[in-house]
Amino acid sequence: MAIDFKQIESFSEKIYDKVLGYREHLHRNPELSYKEYNTSKFVSSILSDLGIENSSIGNTGVVAIITGDHHLENMSCIALRADLDALPIQEENEVSYKSEIDGLMHACGHDVHTSILLGAAEFIQENRNQLKQPVKLIFQPGEEQNPGGATYVIRDGGLENPKVDKMVALHVFPDLDFGHFGFKGGLYMASCDELHIEVQGLGGHGALPDRTVNPLFMGAEFILQARDYINDKTPKNVPSVINFGHFEAKGATNVVPEKAFIKGTFRTMDEDWRETAKSELLTIAENISRKYKGEIKLNISHGYPFLKNDVELTSVIQTIAEDNFGKEVVHKLPKRMTSEDFAYYSQLVPVCFFRLGVRNEEKGIVNGLHHPKFDIDPRSIKKGIQIFSSIVFS
Repeated sequence: MAIDFKQIESFSEKIYDKVLGYREHLHRNPELSYKEYNTSKFVSSILSDLGIENSSIGNTGVVAIITGDHHLENMSCIALRADLDALPIQEENEVSYKSEIDGLMHACGHDVHTSILLGAAEFIQENRNQLKQPVKLIFQPGEEQNPGGATYVIRDGGLENPKVDKMVALHVFPDLDFGHFGFKGGLYMASCDELHIEVQGLGGHGALPDRTVNPLFMGAEFILQARDYINDKTPKNVPSVINFGHFEAKGATNVVPEKAFIKGTFRTMDEDWRETAKSELLTIAENISRKYKGEIKLNISHGYPFLKNDVELTSVIQTIAEDNFGKEVVHKLPKRMTSEDFAYYSQLVPVCFFRLGVRNEEKGIVNGLHHPKFDIDPRSIKKGIQIFSSIVFS
């Protein structure tokens, strides 16, 4: 007997308070990337209580597989992924589940993703003999920090034994109202490289420019030349952005400092152009160094690749959302220059990374991701459980 969506709705209502408790526990106890020790223990204990065998992966992640009695050994599976890590942000919400760890907060909704997947896992486990194929649950560490916990999961064989033939993840999205969903087939999110720059000049008195090499001038020229290069040379129809958010030099009105420090980001959606541009940025740094007789040390931290959703898989899941929740709450999204380490999976297997609306203006739940007052309409947890469950039983 096939699983009916009303069964999924009813089950999500039944377990809602329990899963909300998961979310509030995780929100009170955030852990940074690659340090999710207690978080992974919590996840593992819940899975074990549900009778789902699980093990460690990616150092501080958890992986589990749910199979039906009718599934053949090593039959390929669908994977559902949630991320575990929090951010170094001081929470400003005054709620009962406010972070109890000073300076840390689940400001990107990973506590929500994890709780949703635990809730879906319970329904999947109870109905496992109705599954078309096994379901792998991946609770991944370190989404927020290079090199990305996805690389550790892949390294540890997370897409093998049994082999993953498709992979799905959702992400809370405060731009969409509670109960709404967003999809984008094809190219969706950009690659992301971090630019860390140390500019070495020659300090001295501000009134004697002939006896100094001003690292601020060198740094400013690098920023402008880098910006102009990316703006002028990016291939047509290839989204790209370069930006800088940190420029530090400890001098004074009449003191030229020895050094300056700059931090920025370069993002694009084409790997060939990505490598070409990074090479040219290094050349720009070398040329300015020679011009000023100083030194620009440019360290490019190679980050996540671009995320490309499989068009066919995304279309199938979008249709599932439309059929179960209504076309009026399902939206097509534009490309975004933000990044996600789920992109690593998209280079290896067909994936669908979609958005779950969590906004509620009447309740003041309007702040964006990574904001110290970020929060969700908690009812979105039910919607997440429902769509994950609908996907694996369709």
